[in-house]
Amino acid sequence: MQSFDFYNPVHIVFGQGRIADLATLVPANARVLVLYGGGSIKKNGTYDEVLAALKGHTVFEFAGIEPNPRYETLLKAVAQVKAEKIDFLLAVGGGSVVDGTKFVAAAAQYDGDAWDILTSGGAVVNSALPLGAVLTLPATGSEMNQGAVVTREATKTKLPFHTAKVFPKFAVLDPTKTYSLPPRQVANGAVDAFVHVVEQYLTYPTDAPVQDRFAESLLQTLIEVGPKALATPHDYQVRANLMWAATMALNGLIGAGVPQDWATHLVGHELTALYELDHAQTLAIVLPAMLQIRRADKRAKLVQYAERVWGIRDGSEDERIDAAIAKTREFFEAMGVKTTLSDYGLGTEAVDAVVSQLEAHGMTTLGEKQDVTPAVSRRVLEAAL
Repeated sequence: MQSFDFYNPVHIVFGQGRIADLATLVPANARVLVLYGGGSIKKNGTYDEVLAALKGHTVFEFAGIEPNPRYETLLKAVAQVKAEKIDFLLAVGGGSVVDGTKFVAAAAQYDGDAWDILTSGGAVVNSALPLGAVLTLPATGSEMNQGAVVTREATKTKLPFHTAKVFPKFAVLDPTKTYSLPPRQVANGAVDAFVHVVEQYLTYPTDAPVQDRFAESLLQTLIEVGPKALATPHDYQVRANLMWAATMALNGLIGAGVPQDWATHLVGHELTALYELDHAQTLAIVLPAMLQIRRADKRAKLVQYAERVWGIRDGSEDERIDAAIAKTREFFEAMGVKTTLSDYGLGTEAVDAVVSQLEAHGMTTLGEKQDVTPAVSRRVLEAAL
């Protein structure tokens, strides 16, 4: 196991009816800005519950944060924060709303060009407004981590940043708030969480059995409950387990003390920025091809993955690896998330465009060994056609 620091201060408030706890979770004298997306929280009752819980607070609203939150939109929220002298932010929605709120929290207290926050990966952030989250879509784990991803529409640039300053103070997770999600969003969430685990697990062995077995249990849970969440959308226990698995997939725990990859995500980000594919769709396209092209370097962990996650024990190592990659693709497809570029109407032009963007954004040494060059990314994308 490698040396590591692990810190996670987020207070998780989990269960049905827990939105009412906002009354005491949010500081009583705070000027609160509630940030949300396209309005689905009004249709499923979440909005009314949030406002009822905050009836004793001074509350303002900012709506319209997009999936893959846009820098241009978030700057408007920053302006409102400053104009209204907001001192607490509450994200109500899925990971994109939480990500966007994290950026607003940092940008509202940054004196320079807010774009610096993203180009520096968060290094320039010295302070941020406090924030909380009410989660309605299990997927990104943003409700319990220090990262966010923002897209600048004008330049088709999608960049992540990380800083402990934007850990939420709390996150309210009520599984019943996921009942009304469209099947596409449920499927995307399960795929997103699955790939988050894989990025921290499918690298190379470092004698870290705690992290490995925790990661494997999360993968098995997602494989089990993902299809059930689509088939029985009002099953509380299924939705609760899906929600908690997605949160645990990216709260830092399974990635502590082990190498991490993230090449699939960074290539996927370019696909989203260029073609507006759902984040999870890009992951489903890239991951199987990424594992195939980089199988030599990931060999030991792929064999372990085949046996421990998928129960594949027969055949040669190469046959087991083939079967595990095929099972991964089948899981995504069973969730209704297609796994090739051609499934989304994209061809070789997308390969050239994505590689060019990777080079333009300095994404030229990706992966756990920093050896995923643009040439390797090109092979991956060609394998995903």
